[in-house]
Amino acid sequence: MNWSALENLLSGVNKYSTVFGRVWLSMVFVFRVLVFVVAAQRVWGDESKDFVCNTRQPGCTTVCYDSIFPISHVRLWALQLIFVTCPSLMVVAHVKYREEKDRKYVMLHQGSHLYANPGKKRGGLWWTYLLSLIFKAGIDTCFLYILYRIYHGYDMPRLSKCRLEPCPNTVDCFISRPTEKRIFTLFMVVTSALCVLMCMCEMIYLICKRIQKVHKVTSLALPRSQYRKADPTLALSQPNLSRKEKNKEKIYIYIFKIFFFFFGISALFDSHSRE
Repeated sequence: MNWSALENLLSGVNKYSTVFGRVWLSMVFVFRVLVFVVAAQRVWGDESKDFVCNTRQPGCTTVCYDSIFPISHVRLWALQLIFVTCPSLMVVAHVKYREEKDRKYVMLHQGSHLYANPGKKRGGLWWTYLLSLIFKAGIDTCFLYILYRIYHGYDMPRLSKCRLEPCPNTVDCFISRPTEKRIFTLFMVVTSALCVLMCMCEMIYLICKRIQKVHKVTSLALPRSQYRKADPTLALSQPNLSRKEKNKEKIYIYIFKIFFFFFGISALFDSHSRE
């Protein structure tokens, strides 16, 4: 497996990630990839060679081994690391698409840019990044569930009983270094769970930051009177507003007429009283 290519891929995604995304990348490199390459492969390298059953029946040990270890932990973790890093390709591909689109726009419009920063998480790239987080958290969760279902938990038993053909009866089977393998299994499970937690924290961070930005834009928006002209949803209620304004004007005119009428009558009486 080419781990250097995986490292280059994730390092390229690092510059588009948030703080939580960088922590997630560090956890994947240090606690998963390095531990997998340096220690896990050596710990699980003797699982088939040193698997022993207390029988000499030909084929019994092979059948029991296949029953106890349906899939190798090392291969399952390698598959998990490959799948969990694939959603990062979505973000890289979207940024590359923006850069290419911006390059063509600059050529056609004489130096003006379509995107001020193609890697900034706005618009469609924000949704792509959020979708990649959902995929990464979902993939890790699915693999944790698969590991739990296949091995009926995350424990490595010292003794396993097997009764399958061609075994003549129930035989006892033993794996090598079960305690060490149990420790590494729990370590990989805990690091996977922490990566899921970091993805969820990053999703909450992105959503809260988006809500805060929308609220800030709304608070700095135009006055309400100008919004009525721009908002198409108020177009239907515009005739009703004009009728209300006309009615208010008529009321004001009637009030002024009544005021001047009474003012004229009072002036007339005042002139008669002087005579």
